[in-house]
Amino acid sequence: MQDYDFYKRAAVVCRAIPYGKVASYGQIALLCGKPKNARQVGYALNRDRLGPDIPAHRVVNSRGMLSGAAAFETGDMQRLLLEGEGVHVFRTDKGWMVDLKKDGWQNTMEEALEFREIFRQQKI
Repeated sequence: MQDYDFYKRAAVVCRAIPYGKVASYGQIALLCGKPKNARQVGYALNRDRLGPDIPAHRVVNSRGMLSGAAAFETGDMQRLLLEGEGVHVFRTDKGWMVDLKKDGWQNTMEEALEFREIFRQQKI
């Protein structure tokens, strides 16, 4: 699978992150069929490689840390967008975080299989 196909897959998955939920870079990579490509998800989001209408503010690191501030217009934009969706964002000594157990997208096996079918249909 070429990088471009990975980006198409990542766009499909990112657009599916439910309102008021967050997903990790690794979770997106796993759902794309490339579990070791979490950094590539971050790169694609940061470089705007996934196309329009991507809710990038819903993507956090594996600990729930808001780590994409540089990709937004202002340093607090990701936090403000998440709070606007009802996600509880709290300050720690390491930065802003969310509780992945409470606000993380707990995707199902059925959703994962649906993504696989979408990728097959779109030949990506």
